[in-house]
Amino acid sequence: MELAGTHVVVTGGSQGIGLEAARLLVTKGARVSLIARDAERLAAAATDVGGDTHWRSADVTDPDAVTTAIAELVAARGDVDLLITSAGVAHPGYFEQLPLDVFHTQMDLIYFGTLHAIRAVLPAMLTRGRGAVVGVSSAAALVGVFGYGAYAPAKYAVRGLMETLHAEYSHRGIYSACVFPPDTLTPGFEAENLIKPPETVAVSAGVKPKTAEVVAAALVRGIERDRRLITAEATTAALARGGAPMIAIAERQMAAALRKTTKAP
Repeated sequence: MELAGTHVVVTGGSQGIGLEAARLLVTKGARVSLIARDAERLAAAATDVGGDTHWRSADVTDPDAVTTAIAELVAARGDVDLLITSAGVAHPGYFEQLPLDVFHTQMDLIYFGTLHAIRAVLPAMLTRGRGAVVGVSSAAALVGVFGYGAYAPAKYAVRGLMETLHAEYSHRGIYSACVFPPDTLTPGFEAENLIKPPETVAVSAGVKPKTAEVVAAALVRGIERDRRLITAEATTAALARGGAPMIAIAERQMAAALRKTTKAP
């Protein structure tokens, strides 16, 4: 995909992977628009990104708000050529101790937040016969990880959505891809670390967190190369492409790490 001259909308674009992707996209000549909830943070992010970056404040869990925000950005900047959905945050914890509302909020933000944005741009893309949608999932959508009983299923849902969109719309000119970041150094990751069970810390200790800049660079590079599965480091790439044998290896490694930690209550 040639990014120069395209209109790219990034949800969750005020910080983390979304913000770093926006910075890089501007250097590629794209016209970037950001969507997130915090208007003050968005305005600062747009100024920081530069390139006449536009923004609209919207909660991606609200379909009407997302649809309105995207319609306003289209009116100002033209049709959306590429949508990147990166809004999301993890809430780890022991499965049996997590309140039910955590499961709902994780699914609302991560899966439905992705779904709402895609539904807002897809009809126009289909009319034009071209367009691209990229969902940011997680390495936790490739293999079950201790402590992510609410987060991982929502990320698995994003993965399933992107695979289904490819099956249904690739022949109509729509490029669909899924990104599987490993642990990434973002403000959300810092907040997540405050409530992680020790077992979750132990099983992820073998993979050094990547910076948001590294993940964003892999994301943009993957889009430019029309990759459907986009990863940022070797372990995640092996899981994404290796199937059951690699998952079995990862599960054995996690089980070994868990045996060294205090058992869950």
